[in-house]
Amino acid sequence: MKVLALDTATTDLVTGIVDTTTGESVDRVVSDTRAHNEQLIPTIEQLLNDASLTYPDLSAIVVGTGPGPFTGLRVGMATASALGVALGLPVHGVCTLDAIAQGRAGEWLVAIDARRKEVYWATYSEGHRISGPEVTRPEDLTVPAGFSPRLVFPEAIAPRLPDALAGLPREWDTLRAAGLVACADLDSEPAPLVPLYLRRPDAKVPQATPRSTALIGGTEPTES
Repeated sequence: MKVLALDTATTDLVTGIVDTTTGESVDRVVSDTRAHNEQLIPTIEQLLNDASLTYPDLSAIVVGTGPGPFTGLRVGMATASALGVALGLPVHGVCTLDAIAQGRAGEWLVAIDARRKEVYWATYSEGHRISGPEVTRPEDLTVPAGFSPRLVFPEAIAPRLPDALAGLPREWDTLRAAGLVACADLDSEPAPLVPLYLRRPDAKVPQATPRSTALIGGTEPTES
C-alpha cells in the first residue's frame, strides 16, 4: 500500500510517501516556510515524480491535525480532504506530536513552536501519549513527580525552559512521513478530521453597533 502523508502544523512543510509493505519511504520537507498554500501541491507532485508514482497509485492519505495555527492546519487538512474526494481515498488524521513521538522508547516530552512565545506539547511513555496536547509558555512547563523525560524541543526556545527541565537530555527532530503513517489505523474507517487548534481564532465577529434612530425614520415610537 502506498500512503501519502503530509503535515502543515509547523513552519516545515512535510510530505512523504510510505510503502507499508516494504517500509520504504520517500520524503520531501520544505524547511521554515510560510508559503504552505502555494507550495503544498507542487511539492506533492514533485514527491510523486521522485517516487516514480502517480496519484492513482496511492491507496490512502494521512494528514497531521496539529496542534498548530488555524491557517497552517487548514491548508494541509483541506488539501488532504480534497485529494481524498477527488481520488476516492480514505483520509486519516493524526496528532502531529504523536507522529514525532512515534517509535521513541522511554519517557518523552515533545514540543513544537506555537509562536506567541508559547509551545504546543505533550508527554509520552513508550510512544503512547499520557498527557496533552496543551499550549503554554516554555517557562511554565511542568512534568509529574517521578516522570523524567527526554525532550524533543526546538533549540531556539530551549533557553527558556525552567530549571527543572533545562538539564534534561534534549534533541530536535524533523517530523517524517513514516511517523505520521505509523500513527494511523489504516485498516479502520477514518474518523472525521478534527483540527487541534488549542486556541481561539484570532479573527472575531465584530459587535453590532447600535443604529441611531435618526437614521431609521426618526424618534422611537411612544406608547399610546
